[in-house]
Amino acid sequence: MYIKEEMDGPPENDVCSICHGSFHIPCQANCSHWFCASCILQVWDHGSALQACKCPLCRRPITLLVPSESASRLHQDLGVPEVLRRVEQYNRHFGQHANGLLQRMQDLPFLLRRLLRDMTDPQRSLPFVIRARVYLAVFLSGIYVLSPVDLIPEGFLGIIGLLDDLIIMFICFLHVAALYRSVLLFRHGGS
Repeated sequence: MYIKEEMDGPPENDVCSICHGSFHIPCQANCSHWFCASCILQVWDHGSALQACKCPLCRRPITLLVPSESASRLHQDLGVPEVLRRVEQYNRHFGQHANGLLQRMQDLPFLLRRLLRDMTDPQRSLPFVIRARVYLAVFLSGIYVLSPVDLIPEGFLGIIGLLDDLIIMFICFLHVAALYRSVLLFRHGGS
């Protein structure tokens, strides 16, 4: 239950690091930090409108904002639809900007944790095609790792021979994270 609460919203006793108050419309950035949606959008407003804002805590570019489920349920409250619309606008502008390998590697923990939660929770809906592609990628990379056929054979090179297995698993994780990122962009980018 603890993991589920952590993923659905910010930690229970945490506060927004921008306004230092309780979270109002909590959003999780791709760096895994939580902010009030209006606070992080103000950070963006005070910077360049043409660039993604940087996380006030870790200074990584924020290329994706994911509102908590509780924030999404507050749609009828005053001001909430406008803030969520601006979050979608932000995601449309900067959601495709995680192009560099370093950015993709930094986003892996955030995306894989959320994907695992979405895949294991029966209350969540992940499109069948995405779910099938995730299972297929993991299955095929597992087959490669377990098969005796390798590009770099372990028998000749010992521990260095495991390098190709690690590379295949890394590519699989990057692919699966990119698939899930596209789902999050569709859900929270209004496309």
